Parts: sequence; C-alpha cells; structure tokens
Amino acid sequence: MTLSPALKSLINPQTKQPPKSLRSPFYSKLHAIALSGQTFAGELEFSASRKDQSLFDRSPQRNFVEYNRLLFEYCRDSLHQEALNLFLGIRRLGLPLFGSTLSSVLKTCGSLFDHVFGRQVHCECVKSGFARDVNVSTSLVDLYMRTNNVEDGRRVFDDMNESNVVSWTSLLSGYARNKMNGRVLELFHRMQVEGIKPNSFTFSTVLGVLADEGIVATAVQVHTMVIKNGGEVVTSVCNALISMYLKSKMVRDARAVFDGMEDRDSITWNSMVAGYVTNELHMEAFETFNNMGLAGAELTRSTFVSVIKLCATTKELRLARQLHSQVLKNGIDFDHNIRTGLMVAYSKCGEMEDASKIFSMMREMKDVVSWTAMISGHLQNGAIDLAVNFFCQMTREGVRPNGFTYSIILTAQPAVSPFQVHAHIIKTNYEKSFSVGTALLNAYVKKGILDEAAKVFELIDEKDIVAWSAMLAGYAQIGDTEGAVKIYRQLTSEGVKPNEFTFSSVINACTAPSVAVEQGKQFHACSIKAKLNNALCVSSALVTMYSKKGNIESASEVFKRQRKRDLVSWNSMICGYAQHGHAKKALEVFKEMRRQDLEFDGITFIGVITACTHAGLVDEGQQYFDIMVNEHHIYPTMEHYACMVDLYSRAGMLEKAMDIINRMPFAASATVWRTVLAACRVHRNIDLGKLAGETLISLQPHDSAIYVLLSNMYAATGHWQERARVRKLMNDRKVKKEAGYSWIEVKNKTYSFLAGDISHPQSNQIYSKLEELSTRLKDAGYKPDTSYVLQDIDDEHKEAILSQHSERLAIAFGLVATPAGAPLQIVKNLRVCGDCHTVIKLISKLERRDIVVRDTNRFHHFKEGLCSCGDYW
Repeated sequence: MTLSPALKSLINPQTKQPPKSLRSPFYSKLHAIALSGQTFAGELEFSASRKDQSLFDRSPQRNFVEYNRLLFEYCRDSLHQEALNLFLGIRRLGLPLFGSTLSSVLKTCGSLFDHVFGRQVHCECVKSGFARDVNVSTSLVDLYMRTNNVEDGRRVFDDMNESNVVSWTSLLSGYARNKMNGRVLELFHRMQVEGIKPNSFTFSTVLGVLADEGIVATAVQVHTMVIKNGGEVVTSVCNALISMYLKSKMVRDARAVFDGMEDRDSITWNSMVAGYVTNELHMEAFETFNNMGLAGAELTRSTFVSVIKLCATTKELRLARQLHSQVLKNGIDFDHNIRTGLMVAYSKCGEMEDASKIFSMMREMKDVVSWTAMISGHLQNGAIDLAVNFFCQMTREGVRPNGFTYSIILTAQPAVSPFQVHAHIIKTNYEKSFSVGTALLNAYVKKGILDEAAKVFELIDEKDIVAWSAMLAGYAQIGDTEGAVKIYRQLTSEGVKPNEFTFSSVINACTAPSVAVEQGKQFHACSIKAKLNNALCVSSALVTMYSKKGNIESASEVFKRQRKRDLVSWNSMICGYAQHGHAKKALEVFKEMRRQDLEFDGITFIGVITACTHAGLVDEGQQYFDIMVNEHHIYPTMEHYACMVDLYSRAGMLEKAMDIINRMPFAASATVWRTVLAACRVHRNIDLGKLAGETLISLQPHDSAIYVLLSNMYAATGHWQERARVRKLMNDRKVKKEAGYSWIEVKNKTYSFLAGDISHPQSNQIYSKLEELSTRLKDAGYKPDTSYVLQDIDDEHKEAILSQHSERLAIAFGLVATPAGAPLQIVKNLRVCGDCHTVIKLISKLERRDIVVRDTNRFHHFKEGLCSCGDYW
C-alpha cells in the first residue's frame, strides 16, 4: 500500500536520506521502510468518536494541538482503540505530529501488545525525526520489551543520544518481564556506575528480581539505598520490600517494613497475608486478614484467594463458608481461582458434597486445574474409585491432564495400574517431566517393579534430588544395597546435593544382613558432614540401622541425642531393644512415652510384646495387649496375634497359644503356625506339632523351612519313620532345603561360611583354631549336646558335625583374623542351635571377646560367658 497524499505531503525532500544521527543499521532499515510507502499496511478502520469527530467538523483549520491533546487523554485513560483511530485520522489529514503524540501511541501499542502496528509507528518516528527523542525512544524500548522483542528494545536503548532514569527503568523492567534476571542485575549495576539515580519503579523491579534469585544480601543493600534515596515513603517500593523479605523467609524484616508504612494499599495487605500463608504462619495470617478488614482496606480477589488457601491448609471450614458467602455478596464468585480455592478448602475439610456443587456450577469454565482439584479431593477423602472415575471422565471430555494430575492419579493404587497411566503419559508427552517422572517412578517402586522404575528414571530430563531419592529408596525397599549405594555415588558425582531423605533411604539400605557394618557408618559420617544427621528421618534411620547391625549402644546414643522425636524414633528404639533382648530398657522407653502422653500405633505394641516374649514376661505381654485394645482402641492385626502366640508358645503354654488362634477373627497365617511348630519341637508336643506342620504344608507347600522344622521335631523325639516320611515328601515335591550360612565382617569385607566349609583360603588355620578351642572347651567342662544333630548316626559323628556348624567356622576365622580382644559380629540365616549357643558363651569367656550373633529370631550378645537372652530364646 502506498502512502496517502496527505501523509506524503509531510515528507520533507531533505529527509529522504537519514541524518547522521540515524545512520545505525537498525535505524537505516526503519528509515528505508518509512520512505518506501510500506508503513501502516494494515491500517485500522477510522471510526472517530463523537467527541473527536465534532472536533474535526468545527475545526476546518485542523487545530493539530487540540488533536494531539485529545490523543494524549485517550492514551492516559486507557482508551486504546480510540487513541489509535484518532492517530490514523490525524495522519490522513496530514497534520504534524509531536514527539509526545508518537510516545503516547507507542505506549498504547505496548499496552495492546501489538508489535506490528508499533513497528509501523517506529518507522513514522524515524521519518518524522523523533526517533532520538528521549521520551519516544523510552516508549519504543517499553514497546519492544512488552512484545518480547528484547534485542530490538536493547538496540533502541543503545542508540539513544540521551537517556534518563525512565529509559533505564523501561529496559530494566523489560528484562525482568522476560525473566532475564541476570541482565537486570547487570543493568542496575551499570546505572550506579554511570550515576543514574534509581526511581521507585527501578527499586521495585530490582527487589523483585533479587527475591526471585534468592540473593538476599544484595537485596538488603538495595534496601539501604532505598532509605538513602527517601524511597521508604513510597508505597510501591515498600510493597516490593515486603514481598522480597517474605519470599526470602525473612518475615520479621517484612513485618518491620509493614509496620513502618504510613500509607498501605490493598497490595500491601495482600502481600503480608499471602506471605504469612506461604511461610506457614497461620495465626499471623488470620490476624493480618482481620486487621485488614478493621483498617477498611479493600478485599480484592487476591485477598480471598490467599485466605481461602489458608482455610484449606488449617481446615477452617467455618471461615471458608463465611468467605464463600462474602464472595457471593461481592459478585466475584465467578472468579476461577476463587472457585478452585473453595473446592480445595471444602475437600480438605471433608465436605466433598460442597466441593462437587461448586464444580458442577463451573460448566464451561472447568479446566484441568478444577478437574485435578476434584480428583485430589476424592483421593484425600479415601474415595479412590471416584477419583479414578473423575480422571476417566476428564479425559473423555477432552481435558488434557497436566503434570500435577498425573502425579495425583498415580497415587490411586491399586485402583489404577502404573502401566496404564504410563501409556497415557507417553501419549501426552509428559514422560520426561521431572514431576511426572518422579511420581511414575514412585508408583513402580511401590509395586516393586524396579526395572520399569529405572527406565523411567533414565528418561527424566532434569533429575532433581526428589527423583534421585525416589530411585534410591526403591533399591533400599527391595534390599538391593548395592543398587542404592550406586545411585548415591552417581548423584554425588553429578553434583547433586543429597537431602535428608536421600540419607534416610541409603542408611535404611544398609540394614540388610549381608551389608558390612562400616557401610552404614560411612553414610552416618556423610550425613554429619552435610549437617543432616539431626534431621528426624535421618536420625530415626540411624537408630534402626545400628539396631539391626547389632550395635544397640550406638542406636541408643543417636536416640538420646535426638532433639525431636516422632513415632518412628520411639518405635525403632523399642523394637531395637526388644530384638537385642533388653526387655527392661524397651519397656522403660514405652513407659516414658506414656509419661509424655504420646500417641501409640500398632508397631509400638508389636515392639513391646516382642520384648516381653524374649524375656519370658508372659503376664506383662498379655497386659500390654489388653492396654492396646481396651485403652488405645487399636484393632489387633495378624502381627499382634502372632506376637501373642509366640509369647505363650516360647513359654511352653501351647494350649493358651491355641486358644488365641481359635479366637482370632481371621484364619491364622503361616507365620503363626510356624511359631507353634517351632515351639512344639522345643517342648516336644508331637500331636500339636503334627497339626501345625500339616497346616503349614497346605499353606506353603514349597517352603523348605516347614519340612525341616517338622522333620527335626520327629527326629528330636525319636520318631525316625515319621521323619523319613517328611523327607520323602520333601524330595517328591522337589523342595530343596535352605543351606545354613553364617557371615562375618573383617576389615570391611564380608566372608560367608557353610557347615563343614573348606573353601576359605585360611581353612587350615580355621580348623586348627577349632581343634584348639575343642580342647579348651572340654577342659572348661563343655559336653556336646548331640540331640541337636537330627540324624540317626553315632555320637562321635554327631559331635564332629556340631563342631563344624557355620557359625563356629565364622567365629574361628574372626579369632584368627582380628586382633586379640576385638569384638566379633556374626549373622546367620537360620536359628542358632542350643549347643552352639552354649559353645559361643564359653568362647566369649575363654577368648575374652564380645561376640554378637544375629539369627532369624533375635540378637545374642555374648560376653564373659553369658548371653543377653538369658538362655531364653
């Protein structure tokens, strides 16, 4: 399109070549466009309002001053369309333009984010000689920055002959708007170097960037500059300071600024309320909201959104209903954020019916956020099937789930399969999202599907510490210590900083029986170095780890040093003492919990009853079971009944044990019957043992331990034919007996032994040590108890078999391979036999060694010829 004759008449022949001041490549290009007749190719239709049309009618002399004044008023009053129409009318009439006119039109284009029309006005600026006017240039900078043309905005700024604080702030604000925080700070520094005094808008912008970047020290320095420049009386600057301090969790400083303000607007109040909510200072947030009303400040949509969120967090149903009424009264209930906030608040308070009413009224306004809020609400209130139905309905209605939707629905197990959701995630291209990937990873981990979890983990683009910790926890959950340690080393090598959950998971992975004790100690040292050893989840994991690794003293020390304890900490200590045979200490911890009026759960009482079981405290165990049911109203689970059966079975009160089994509200598990069978072998109750054995075989026909227990019972009582029948049944069903292994850790390396093992390189030394011990043991009065050899052979062969049990080989190696007096720790995958128990007590005395043996039942601490179990296990 060519220029209109009226516009052509404005072109001075002398300006056809750009003046020297406009000969940069950028301006030369614009000037060429301006003179080519290509400007305003898409002119707006000129439809002047009655006011400006009448002005044209009565002013045949074309009072261009009046037109320019009117255009300025339109721009000032945000009448953007009218301003552009008037500008086009002025151009058609061939009236001269002022720099202020062009500046106003450029601001209008910026407000409308219309960079196309704005560029055409830029051409007009070049042609009319106003391109270097400071106000026009500043408006150009603002236009380009608002329309994401950052480099063009910077070129305009760099080509300015003259600039002022407004120009600098326009560029600075533009960088901030485009999330280019580094450039904001560089430009602010340059302002100071060049002596440009910041204004209130400069300070507000810079403070916002510093808050986003978390550069608190610099932000405090800027605060001092604000005071020096008198900016502390400007409301907008104070609002920026409050926001900065609250984002930096410096609540007291934010409050100090707030209290020092003379004039507060709604932004001030809203910033304080929202900041208190974000920093979880709920009472302060409620108090500020109340004061806001008393001060007569306007309650805006932002106010309601923050306080409704607060109601959701604190489950303040009554206030949520009052706020709901208020927004209805104010006519802003249609606001989407307010409606969604109310849905969340009602969901958190368990009022899903009210949440559903709001959701149903949204109709066409239902988006992924509102759908996700309903799905989350149903899950929080235990309605898993409804949540899944909402998810399915949402997808049927064409609403695409977002990352949060997927993260939420993946927790709806077992109602949803992670494989199905995974397929949906792939279709919507969310698989590489770190939040969705982590949620999917967690879902597979909970199912124990580590192969799929590892594949998802590898696909996550930007793995954060949450994803790393989830993968590590997965390996720990299945007992794959090597995999967990490998993940830990990989994350640290990639520069990822472990958090408390990382350490908790990797320390838990070190509780496996075959893991070296030093491995857990190393991670304890790492947690100390990272200053995370006192984090609750880490210290609780340490208590558990040391307990399970036989070092109950270290577990106790960690427990005592805990500044804060949760139920996991207390339970870990009780169960640790119980497994180590320290019943009195376990019960003391429980009594301390009662003195502090702490809450208990089922695990607490499992630990307490187990402690009573290992110490033979039958009456006390029954008493604590009754307290659990009658005083704390904890419904007994299978584990609780198993503990009670074990309590009576170990004490030889098998009739009482059977009475409990018969009165249980559900069928006894294999664990319960195995307890009974083991007790029948010890107390030689053949009839009940036969019943327990046959029941177990029907429940777990391929468990070798059952056949071994049953055949050992028959052998111990001389029923060799019955034993042979069980062995034949075992062979017919191709059930292989689990070999008895013992492990010992020496110099950070774990060695394993089988009964009669000769594979160790130091085998000769080991057997020489055993022969030496055999002589010394007999001199000390030891007589082998051959009843523990359940084979129909002569006593001499039985004694030879006993002397080569795996735990004895491990102890002999430990005595040979470690310095005199060093403690030994053995782990065995089966129960220690009575004869070995007697021998180890004597060895601890003869060799003056502390020996800890962990078998399938408990820990035995041997010292000076005594065992912590008191020979009751």
